Amino acid sequence: MERNQLRRQIAVMRQSLFDQGFLDEQFIQLEELQDDTNPNFVEEVATLYYRDSFRLIHSLEQALEKSPLDFNKLDNYMHQLKGSSTSIGAKKVKAECTQFREYCRTGNGEGCIRTFQQLKKEYALLKKKLETYFQMARQAGPTQAACRPK
Repeated sequence: MERNQLRRQIAVMRQSLFDQGFLDEQFIQLEELQDDTNPNFVEEVATLYYRDSFRLIHSLEQALEKSPLDFNKLDNYMHQLKGSSTSIGAKKVKAECTQFREYCRTGNGEGCIRTFQQLKKEYALLKKKLETYFQMARQAGPTQAACRPK
């Protein structure tokens, strides 16, 4: 595929991540930190996010299997996941974290479980979309500075 066509396709894909609500302003701020000395900075941050958040999701799954539910423990895990998700601009994942924490505050175990299932879907979908985006970006090679979505 011609490099300019690939770059246009990447730009459309990136814009759709914002338009569909998967990413927010924080992702752009990460992109602004990327430069010639570290051209894969955003991808590296996302990789670290997925490594650390995978561990938290596993801990949440285990905690949700216990009875009675320890809402303080669940809230602490989710607080960490929300912070990590916020730091990379994972907007939908962050929203699910916020909803989950609200269910923890009210002691709604059923709400926690339902929200956690939705969170895992949003998390997996974002991961797949970002992996595709970063793979295409590597193929296209270095680009100009980050720009704000429309």
